[in-house]
Amino acid sequence: MNTPFKPAARLPAVLVVDDEVRSQEALRRTLDEEFEVFTASSAEEAGTILEREVIQVLLCDQRMPGESGVAFLKRVREQWPDVVRIIISGYTDSEDIIAGINDAGIYQYLLKPWQPDHLLMAIRNAAELHRLQAENQRLSLELRTAGPVLKKRVEMKYERVKREFGLDGLTRAPGSPLNPVCELIAQVAPFDLSVLISGESGTGKEMIARALHYQSSRADKAFVIENCGALPDQLLEAELFGYKRGAFTGAYEDRIGLFQQADGGTLFLDEIGETSPAFQVKLLRVLQEGEFRPLGSTRPVTVDVRVIAATNRDLETEVREGRFREDLYYRLAIVPLHVPPLRERPMDIPLLAERLLEASRNALGKDSEGFTQEALNCMAAYRWPGNVRELQNAILRMLALSSEPRLGAHLLAPRVLQAGADGRDESPYDGDLEAVGFSGTLQERVDALEARVLKETLIRLRWNKTRAANELGLSRVGLRAKLARFGLDGGDKAGDAE
Repeated sequence: MNTPFKPAARLPAVLVVDDEVRSQEALRRTLDEEFEVFTASSAEEAGTILEREVIQVLLCDQRMPGESGVAFLKRVREQWPDVVRIIISGYTDSEDIIAGINDAGIYQYLLKPWQPDHLLMAIRNAAELHRLQAENQRLSLELRTAGPVLKKRVEMKYERVKREFGLDGLTRAPGSPLNPVCELIAQVAPFDLSVLISGESGTGKEMIARALHYQSSRADKAFVIENCGALPDQLLEAELFGYKRGAFTGAYEDRIGLFQQADGGTLFLDEIGETSPAFQVKLLRVLQEGEFRPLGSTRPVTVDVRVIAATNRDLETEVREGRFREDLYYRLAIVPLHVPPLRERPMDIPLLAERLLEASRNALGKDSEGFTQEALNCMAAYRWPGNVRELQNAILRMLALSSEPRLGAHLLAPRVLQAGADGRDESPYDGDLEAVGFSGTLQERVDALEARVLKETLIRLRWNKTRAANELGLSRVGLRAKLARFGLDGGDKAGDAE
């Protein structure tokens, strides 16, 4: 049975320009689950694609034969000003890029070798910026013709945003380890205290920061994000503090930094643990004095900004080992918040999976009625080392591969199926495999391993016993006997077949 398709908006389009084929393909593989990716090996080829396609984000290598990335992006700014431009370079010498960053209107500068999570975050933010710019243009046009109507619409949108990104937007079940975190957010959000959010990569630290912002009195002001681990010191300083015309070669006009953009609101500094001690000194002064000097300026700028920082490192250890300033740590961690990893929140996984499925349906334009119980059991049993981000990618994969109304366990990656086969259902061999399968007598260990292999095979083959028997080299009678022995009958499972 084929699942009906729902008409949906096209995925955001990203154009990757890189003369190295291997680099080009690596970027495509990283991005193509969430974006429509076009590739070009030269500025000339990229220009042809820009004339033909509607591109939201352009990711361009700096070093290419002929025209450099910065020079090409200057032309793009003139001909296609709505395209959000990102430069990527494998060289630490960033003077040429800094010099052209203003002329080319470059949104972000990424260094090779890039991290997939950093790259995805940058492209997601760029695509969101493009969407907001287009929406602002549309709203500005409506403002001139329908002021009262637009005002009401903006108010309704603001309330919806508060619901989506406030505490109600943090998906959790009763008894979840995330509930005490949410209670602490509700307590500290009204006060202008610095908050340090710790947790593994992919746990949703940015969502926690947004919830803090939208629960605070600053909710109607800007929420600005900077990934401190993605930029070298000089560029990070320019991004945060801004600069004056003539501050360095290529600074042809003043640029307002993110601290000024966030004035009255909240600035979220992700991966604060990646900053150098030299930069930490400059950041500490801003936090203590509430003022800074843009590059090239002799006059300080005063701002009113609440700073929320996040890290996946143990900053207390970093302080003890001299890699992070102790005074900055205590200034940032007035209120420390730790986000538990997904493996400590199995009760949240079914709710979270349903919420992520809704977003995936919108992204892929494909309908689904939800998950089978077996799929949810397998997801709840897996440890998810990549946390929510890995779960999101797994659901995108399931939806893309599905051909039935509900998403079954057979659509999950083998490592997730293996976790489901290890335990957490009605089998007498439930529990941790290391606790059950690799302890006891030899026969008990063999039995536990055999039960696991049988269950994994049945899940992957959607409980088709004939196919399972053939794959395992058993007769159907022999397979039935083993299933009965291990409590894995599966006769009432959806998709069961002889």
